[in-house]
Amino acid sequence: IMVDQLPDTKILASGSSSFKLSGSIGEPLTGRQRVITLFTLSALELKDDLGPMKVLEMLDEFLVYGSYPDVLTTKNMDEKREYLITLRDSYLLKDILELENIKNSSKLSDLLKLIAFQIGKEVSLNELSNALGIAKQTVERYLDLLEKSFVIKKVYGFARNLRKEITKTARYYFFDNGIRNAVINNFNDLSTRDDVSSLWENYLFMERLKRQSYYKIFSNNYFWRTYDHKEIDLVEEREGKLFGYEFKWGNKKIKPPGLWFATYEEAEYEVISRKNYIEFIT
Repeated sequence: IMVDQLPDTKILASGSSSFKLSGSIGEPLTGRQRVITLFTLSALELKDDLGPMKVLEMLDEFLVYGSYPDVLTTKNMDEKREYLITLRDSYLLKDILELENIKNSSKLSDLLKLIAFQIGKEVSLNELSNALGIAKQTVERYLDLLEKSFVIKKVYGFARNLRKEITKTARYYFFDNGIRNAVINNFNDLSTRDDVSSLWENYLFMERLKRQSYYKIFSNNYFWRTYDHKEIDLVEEREGKLFGYEFKWGNKKIKPPGLWFATYEEAEYEVISRKNYIEFIT
């Protein structure tokens, strides 16, 4: 009503989940609204505020604790952990459970943990269903709720020319590394972890999405994988071209997948490592 009665008035309606916000508004605003996804702080923003060298120095912290504003402004590591755990329990689980009238909270929590351990891997709904002892349709519903709550992001496989390209399964990334680590209760230093590559991939993927959003780069984002295990972590389809990116934490050199170029002759390919990542995400 306010939009119709006060045409010169701009109304900002914010919410922690898309389904909660749409339900609160009450009526469709097609053609009269602009939806903005507000991410956690990006390396792009922090680079302008702190300088590129400081952002580079804080990489380990970003991978373990993420980039929620309250986390970044808190210097005490115990307080960072407490904040993320509180956020996990009070919002991620409690709010979603209450909003959607989900009674079995342990299954939702267990599902999140399973997803957290499968960063960068294809997720099988049947396997999740069997592991959790719930119906496949329930797994799909929970995953959809978690995505609409901006906890996880779903990515499909890219395929155009080959029958052996994987397209039916999806991968999931967490919107924030700190939340991912809170889900599995692991805030250990990188030197003692065996999941650094997963943290690295999750961080780069989400920072790239933030960059696309802030620069208004319209891109379809996928992963690429064949049944004989040729793969590329991120494929961007934009400007009529394909751009493939492989994320590497270690120093081992890798060869570009020849099948990628043989199948998509005009496509580009780049390895993103600690040597060049800052340009990739800012």
